Amino acid sequence: MLIDSHCHFDFNVFDADRAAILARCEQLGISNIIVPGVTAKRWDNLLSLTQGSSQLHNALGLHPMFMAEHTAADISQLNDYVARFNPIAIGEIGLDFYLEHHDKASQTALFEQQLELAVKFNLPVILHVRKAHDAVIQLLKKHRVKGGIVHAFSGSEQHALLYIKLGFLLGIGGTITYDKATRVRRLFSQLPLTAIALETDAPDMPLQGQTGQRNSPESIVTILASLSALRPESTDLIAKTTTQNVSQLLALPSSLD
Repeated sequence: MLIDSHCHFDFNVFDADRAAILARCEQLGISNIIVPGVTAKRWDNLLSLTQGSSQLHNALGLHPMFMAEHTAADISQLNDYVARFNPIAIGEIGLDFYLEHHDKASQTALFEQQLELAVKFNLPVILHVRKAHDAVIQLLKKHRVKGGIVHAFSGSEQHALLYIKLGFLLGIGGTITYDKATRVRRLFSQLPLTAIALETDAPDMPLQGQTGQRNSPESIVTILASLSALRPESTDLIAKTTTQNVSQLLALPSSLD
């Protein structure tokens, strides 16, 4: 069984064939798909989608790439929604200093408020981090959350080890399929298997050769194969371990059977 630990399956681009994709995922052995929230206005749709499927699990959060859409009332609403709907994580949250004209102060304030909620509700977090690993790690040391996943990790080995020490898994997706992504491929060939989570970030982060196309959670099978080609463990062991990593971290039902 496989888990896609990061998929924006609530996005409208999946509306026409969402059920068919889920059926194919089930046939492929993709048992669970984690769907992180990005803005408050999308939470109701996200919750409606995930509550109607045993394969889909929601996280709720305010994404740093959508700062212009967030309002002062969103944190209060997030607090209320977490209490009412019991998401498996707070996410997708974090810092993105790669964005042009980014506001570090505003992003940091929003991120800290969400980390505080994760501590309050004893939930892990799903992190988005670009050009901000040092800042994020310092804030994680300040706000001791229940671990989480660093989505689409592309930092240094030093950053990776610091995140692992703080109880985080490192997510790898379509990047691992790119021959030119030598640094990321080398890092994920050497990291402890117990620290890795597989993800697609669908509909984004397409595989090599699929630039411009809509990505799908079905791609997790190809991502597994690409990672397996770089590591000494068997494909079955990589699948089993990465699934256990995410299942245990997020307390998915399969980990409690």
